[in-house]
Amino acid sequence: MSYAPEVRERLETDAKEIIGRYPRPRSALLPLLHLVQSEDGYVSDDGQEFCAEMLGLSKAEVVGVATFYTMYKRKPAGEYNVGVCINTLCAVMGGDQIWEELSEHVGVGHDETTADGKITLERLECNAACDFAPVMMVNWEFFDNQTPESAKQLVDDLRAGTEVSPTRGPRRLCTFKEASRVLAGLPDGQAGDGPSAAGPSLEGLKVAKANGWEAPKAEGSEQK
Repeated sequence: MSYAPEVRERLETDAKEIIGRYPRPRSALLPLLHLVQSEDGYVSDDGQEFCAEMLGLSKAEVVGVATFYTMYKRKPAGEYNVGVCINTLCAVMGGDQIWEELSEHVGVGHDETTADGKITLERLECNAACDFAPVMMVNWEFFDNQTPESAKQLVDDLRAGTEVSPTRGPRRLCTFKEASRVLAGLPDGQAGDGPSAAGPSLEGLKVAKANGWEAPKAEGSEQK
């Protein structure tokens, strides 16, 4: 079953805009996978065929890429993709306990979705936010310094439709499909919204400024 004509037309318009940014069409495969995921909630069979057709690739080439990256879902995902970091620092700071209690609380395991279609739970290896450990992400937005209690409350709020705001970044938390569209390179206008670097992330910079330290110049970078 292929996309309905009106959906196909809309996807083609977006796809052509994305492809036009690259010197070689096949370079647009990653954003196009996000594009079809924004439509279906996962990289569907129709989505794979669409990407292959738009880029002049075989379906096998598309599938090989789509199955390599964990951000591309192989089955319908929930409205909110909730990722719990269980890498070393987050784990020792409580990430493992958060995962265990949250998984039991919602009744699903890794890469599984609640029956109401609201939450897909995922174990993440690293969110690149160790200074705010333990960290969770919802549709790739940060929720810092979590506890088992705050994590369960967050998920309960999401399932109840209560508005929640990330610790950093946009104040409005977008859905998984909306996030996929942004990752396809089609901005939602929220890039500059909300707080960014703060707190522990800036401590090293403060110490460097207080001591007059500067980063070493790369060899050959001195002005002549």
